[in-house]
Amino acid sequence: MADEKLAKLREAVAGLGQISENEKSGFLSLVARYLSGDEELIEWAKIHTPTDEVVVPYDALESPPEDIEATKKLLDKLAVLKLNGGLGTTMGCTGPKSVIEVRNGFTFLDLIVIQIESLNKKYGSNVPLLLMNSFNTHEDTLKIVEKYANSSIEIHTFNQSQYPRVVADEFLPWPSKGKTDKDGWYPPGHGDIFPSLMNSGKLDLLLSQGKEYVFIANSDNLGAIVDMKILNHLIHKQNEYCMEVTPKTLADVKGGTLISYEGRVQLLEIAQVPDAHVNEFKSIEKFKIFNTNNLWVNLKAIKRLVEADALKMEIIPNPKEVEGVKVLQLETAAGAAIRFFDHAIGINVPRSRFLPVKATSDLQLVQSDLYTLVDGFVTRNSVRTNPSNPSIELGPEFKKVGSFLSRFKSIPSIVELDSLKVSGDVWFGFGIVLKGQVTITAKPGVKLEIPDGTVIENKDINGPDDL
Repeated sequence: MADEKLAKLREAVAGLGQISENEKSGFLSLVARYLSGDEELIEWAKIHTPTDEVVVPYDALESPPEDIEATKKLLDKLAVLKLNGGLGTTMGCTGPKSVIEVRNGFTFLDLIVIQIESLNKKYGSNVPLLLMNSFNTHEDTLKIVEKYANSSIEIHTFNQSQYPRVVADEFLPWPSKGKTDKDGWYPPGHGDIFPSLMNSGKLDLLLSQGKEYVFIANSDNLGAIVDMKILNHLIHKQNEYCMEVTPKTLADVKGGTLISYEGRVQLLEIAQVPDAHVNEFKSIEKFKIFNTNNLWVNLKAIKRLVEADALKMEIIPNPKEVEGVKVLQLETAAGAAIRFFDHAIGINVPRSRFLPVKATSDLQLVQSDLYTLVDGFVTRNSVRTNPSNPSIELGPEFKKVGSFLSRFKSIPSIVELDSLKVSGDVWFGFGIVLKGQVTITAKPGVKLEIPDGTVIENKDINGPDDL
């Protein structure tokens, strides 16, 4: 039955003129693996907590050389690659998420470019920037990159693969059944970064420039900056792959973690965990770290493994309903590739290297006085003594960037805030200070305005009389 399904699918895919032969073979290989049911199940009893040799504490890394020439030599072996496939749809945006304004009028992409420019200027190095786009974000990104035509850094863009969604009941590619617009296709997860880097020609270009490592990170993670201690360690220890992990909090219980399994380091995701052990997986006692998706990977090793078709990452089936049609898309994650590389390690980094902006509540954090901006780097305010960031929950009225921005005349001071919950039709004036635990609830149908200069400390606000 599986062979029959695959044969029909292969015949239909052969007729899809919109994608390359590499994309066709990559897609069919993924489907064949999925249909074979050969996914290896994790045996819970074989899982071990990694030692400090496998997940190296950041503080144990040697300091990098202070000499400018030695630092330049290290940086000249590096390229930075940002995953730029995400659309800002969650926050009400239509283009790539990387063009959302983060702070002082700068977008994510502006900050990334400024950071690399200042690094290259300081050391005289040549660190290029690569942007991996999905077919949804490619055209927009090309227009945006024109803005940096006079930048001192090399900027390269390339697309990740474009795969056809499969109509679930017939197991045929949706585009072959007439759905040829963008909804008929999907980007197959960031695990596709390795073949896409190769197929685009960018991998060979970087190797020809003498680059040895690529630092991969999500474009919305403001903490993912080039770190000389990590680069220095990998080059000297010749680690082919490094995943940055950071201590887990209760907010991160679903994040993947690193384990030692049958003598290799491996990523364990919640989807792979047997039902009986899900609560154990979510515990921050046994599994203390999670994957930040900041990855450092050796370029020659990527070439070797892609050419050998050896990167058989765990498949993530993602069933969806689009326009009333049940479709299936198969994806992979870049972090899952760790077990195929030699001398792969994790590095347990400070939480400051994981500062993603996934929602407007995250945007409020980075736009507030909790952070400052210097040379494109977002730095935490040393005045705050609590190592954790405040927990912020904003109601649906604040979900879209436009609505969020219009509801704040200025972003409140939150240096002394522990938690904030806002629900209903709430509007903030200028110069508001929030401290401790604050809950603000507007009653249904009532507009609640917080006046300019209000200080709210450890209070539940349900109306003007509570202010």
